[in-house]
Amino acid sequence: MLSEKMGQALNKQVTAEFYSSYFYLGMHAYFESKNLEGFAHWMRFQAQEEMMHGMKLYDYINERGGKIMLQPIDQPPGDWDSVLHVFEKVLEHEQKVTAMINNLVDLALDERDHATNGFLQWFVSEQVEEESNVGGIVNKLTMVQDDLSGLFVMDQELGKRLPPTVE
Repeated sequence: MLSEKMGQALNKQVTAEFYSSYFYLGMHAYFESKNLEGFAHWMRFQAQEEMMHGMKLYDYINERGGKIMLQPIDQPPGDWDSVLHVFEKVLEHEQKVTAMINNLVDLALDERDHATNGFLQWFVSEQVEEESNVGGIVNKLTMVQDDLSGLFVMDQELGKRLPPTVE
């Protein structure tokens, strides 16, 4: 059984993951409006992946006898200065999510909740992957800057992303 404190913290993370999905869906819409189909494709799959992360937490709370407490989701930004700016914000956001996951792990350890700590290790690994992937995209976009042929190549590359799967 989850402690009340752990349950509240996990519920807060569910909201954060659902916000992440909304955040990326907003970026999808932005890229669609700019006819950058590959970037849009990448963001749509990212939004789906974040929703799956939220549901993974949601299901865990239920499995452990916790109470689901859905909260309002803030409206994400809708416009950005450039493709690079979008991905810089993505990296910033993923770093914030990493800090939130680390705080959950710290709480689980403080509470000696070994089951939740074990469960959260999947998210710890996932965040390493997220930051690495997005950091690589930011590095490439920094090299490309506003070069249209480089952006075209990146758009094509990101359009090859496969649908997300969550174990």
